[in-house]
Amino acid sequence: MTIMDSNRSAAEQESDEVVQLNPVFVRPGEMTEVSRNAIPEHESLPETAYQVVHDDAMLDGNARLNLATFVGTWMDEHATKLYSETFDKNMIDKDEYPATAAIETRCWTMLAKLWNAPDADNALGASTVGSSEGCMLGGLALKRRWQHARRAVGKPTDRPNLVMSTAVQVCWEKFCNYWDVEPRYVPISMEHQVLDGHGLDEYVDENTIGVVAILGVTYTGMYEPVEQISAALDDIQKTKGLDIPIHVDGASGAFIAPFVQPDMAWDFRLPRVASISTSGHKYGLIYPGLGWVVWRDADALPDDLVFKVSYLGGDMPTFALNFSRPGAQVLLQYYMFLRLGMDGYRRVQQTSHDVAQFLAGEIGRMPQFTLWNDGADIPVFAWSMAEGYTDCWNLYHLSDRLRMKGWLVPAYPMPEDLDDVVVQRVVVRNGLSRDLAEKFLDDLKTEVAVLDAADRPLPTEGQSTGFHH
Repeated sequence: MTIMDSNRSAAEQESDEVVQLNPVFVRPGEMTEVSRNAIPEHESLPETAYQVVHDDAMLDGNARLNLATFVGTWMDEHATKLYSETFDKNMIDKDEYPATAAIETRCWTMLAKLWNAPDADNALGASTVGSSEGCMLGGLALKRRWQHARRAVGKPTDRPNLVMSTAVQVCWEKFCNYWDVEPRYVPISMEHQVLDGHGLDEYVDENTIGVVAILGVTYTGMYEPVEQISAALDDIQKTKGLDIPIHVDGASGAFIAPFVQPDMAWDFRLPRVASISTSGHKYGLIYPGLGWVVWRDADALPDDLVFKVSYLGGDMPTFALNFSRPGAQVLLQYYMFLRLGMDGYRRVQQTSHDVAQFLAGEIGRMPQFTLWNDGADIPVFAWSMAEGYTDCWNLYHLSDRLRMKGWLVPAYPMPEDLDDVVVQRVVVRNGLSRDLAEKFLDDLKTEVAVLDAADRPLPTEGQSTGFHH
């Protein structure tokens, strides 16, 4: 029991432990209450159980107004129908579901071509439960490849390190922790707001398994310039003889750049890029639960990491951290590739891009704020309070005010070395139309006016960072 619990009445605590059923929904002979934290002793009718769960879920926020998340929350009725027809498929069981397994291969082959793999038909890839697992697999391949190279020349393999910016998503911290890799963080600053190759030679050495480049930093949406990072590593190889590969964490940007910035070199056009991961359930435009990772060729994915699964009388390679997982999302991704094609994806992503730049331009003109970036990379942008504007309110207050209107717009500090800077961020996803964006802008200006009316500093106790990953 917590201290808080001990200060509450027994009746209050008891009411928290049960779910009271509305008499309208209870059928004759059913319980009138069920335990909240233990499996009930007796059965309920499906209609009653449905109503209890439905009512609990109803208290969640409105997904369309959630400007904090990158994750897709809408698909058309045909996709929803396909989802309901295929949610029982197990992606790992390639013997029972060979058609789904074949579609998985088609999808990552399509991505290999989209990302300009030199020989896409012979590239290797895998579906995952999200881009975080894709990052884990990409990192494992980098580590194993480095280990093989070191052992081949009789060198030790006990001190691997991975270089990345302080603005990486938490999955990379987990990777280094779980697989005993030393993380080497290159700090961002006002002069170098992303990892851009500056000073990279101070962080890499013979034990560096790779460098992570982020195509769409979670904090702000900015691209880390992969071509510039690659050029810096080329210079390092010339001076120090270190041949260091790059993994591109394209959780969001790998589904944006090919359509919005097609001429930008960030992918397998750069020989140093060994692998790319992305999230199907972000700008891949499908429901949550799917990521992808692709390696440029067989040399980038050591064979001893790959397991062979027998299906259709042959062997299919598989590389994953998970075992049983849904196959429906893979089919949804294939549906979206067929449904939209290159032209459709281009229109959808450009529309989100245009809305982001519209919002960034309008917010940037408000005297209260200073833009951190303008949404020119992925359709995401962030802003901070204009220096010296007011000491009566901050972005946490604004985030709370917007939440009262239903909008989720997180405020949070920047990474280490810039953690005295608090920003607020908007993620524009498919479904945030120009009309809805204008309604958000009206609400934002209304709440700013309310806060500006404060004649003394508002309370700051209990303010917390909003979800922003």
